[in-house]
Amino acid sequence: MARMPRQSPRRPHPHAHAHPVDELLPIPRLALYGFQHVLAFYAAAVIVPVLLGNALGLSRQELVHLINADLLTCGVASIIQALGVWKVGARLPLVQGVTFTAVSPMIAIGTGAGGGTTGLLVVYGAVITAGMATFLFAPLFSKLAKYFPPVVIGTILTIIGITLIPVALQDAAGGAHLIGTPAYGDPKNLAYALGTLLFILTVVRIGKPFLSSLAVLLGLVAGTAVAWLLGDADFAVVGQTDWFGVTTPFHYGMPRFELLPIVAMLVVMLITMVETTGDVYAIGEITRRKVDADTVARALRADGAATVLGGVLNSFPYVAFAENIGLVRMSKVMSRYVVVAAGLFMVVLGLLPKAGSLVASIPHPVLGGAAISMFGIVAAVGVQILGKADLREERNTLILAVSLGAALLPATVAPFFDRMPDGLRAVLDSGITLGALTAITLNLLFNVFTGRTTTEIDWDGIGEEGSAQPRFGAHPSR
Repeated sequence: MARMPRQSPRRPHPHAHAHPVDELLPIPRLALYGFQHVLAFYAAAVIVPVLLGNALGLSRQELVHLINADLLTCGVASIIQALGVWKVGARLPLVQGVTFTAVSPMIAIGTGAGGGTTGLLVVYGAVITAGMATFLFAPLFSKLAKYFPPVVIGTILTIIGITLIPVALQDAAGGAHLIGTPAYGDPKNLAYALGTLLFILTVVRIGKPFLSSLAVLLGLVAGTAVAWLLGDADFAVVGQTDWFGVTTPFHYGMPRFELLPIVAMLVVMLITMVETTGDVYAIGEITRRKVDADTVARALRADGAATVLGGVLNSFPYVAFAENIGLVRMSKVMSRYVVVAAGLFMVVLGLLPKAGSLVASIPHPVLGGAAISMFGIVAAVGVQILGKADLREERNTLILAVSLGAALLPATVAPFFDRMPDGLRAVLDSGITLGALTAITLNLLFNVFTGRTTTEIDWDGIGEEGSAQPRFGAHPSR
């Protein structure tokens, strides 16, 4: 009897069962989805250098340099976070951007040091030091994740969303720069914002999956086109901007390292680490990707490395951007390589001021209309994670309630913080910072120090392929 030749078993294609996070899309789709992330990210990315530069009295040329440095560093940081280098980077679709938590402290540090570029040097000394501390402390902090149960993570993400929504609404009204003028809140601005938002919702509702995933990009393009046709979009500044600009390390001089500013920035980075931890778990929840202490540690190392790089390249502290998490949820495109593509776009924008000015020409109301949906989704993800906590338990309910109240305090009673010492105000005059500190402290007092059990997300119940459903159980707080 003839013996059939033995055949070796067929090996599966390496990407046959790839998790959606690891899926490498065709280049055209990568470019489209990546550019959508850039558009969603751009306004929030440049607002921090604009706010800080104006507060410190920088010239227009110095301000443009800050924006270019910010975009370049955002691009490099996003690539590192999504692609992963050694033990740095979560390898998740997380876009890196300047944290809003640091705005008030940096303004306080810079103005206290005399303002202008002199104040910037003190800011950069604190930023570099805090970034190094974050990088080194990342493995230890990741092991403390058990002290951040769903009631804390969900509260912080809800606070971030609620705190960012007013920023979107200000853009919808015409932009914060118009506050106090008749143009602020003009019905025409609100019409652009509402039209953009309705366009996005319509595309999501009736469009095919591919079009729905591009809803935000299409909404921004359509809104800008309508504004241009009606004479409300000005691209003149594009022609006045240089084509090429290089960000050089220590452009304003060598950083100055002073103790109190460093302490203030260390507190900021502590809150940022909690924020990033929440963002990592949120993106894990959205993508059905298992998140563990090692994933959190790699994400935090990326924050630290990006923050050090920011201080060297004349930029600021970095964190995973919550609004882009909302975009991942809306578009359902989970590939981390989309964020790598977005990072490459940001690097180009950082080197080409003219290209950046083109994106900056999107009218504020159009950006605001798109941002309302994305920032709202961040809060919704927080609510979703809060669903894993037992809010029938009075202590958990109080953690959420009091933290939300604390987060709204800086925006509603600003004079209270004006009477604080500069060092304390630099830390507490931020809704995200104050709300996060409140949630962490109350959880320690109510749950950790009392030895109570808290419901935590059992990430071991989520397989690497994302096929299993998450399980939840009671785990000791300590």
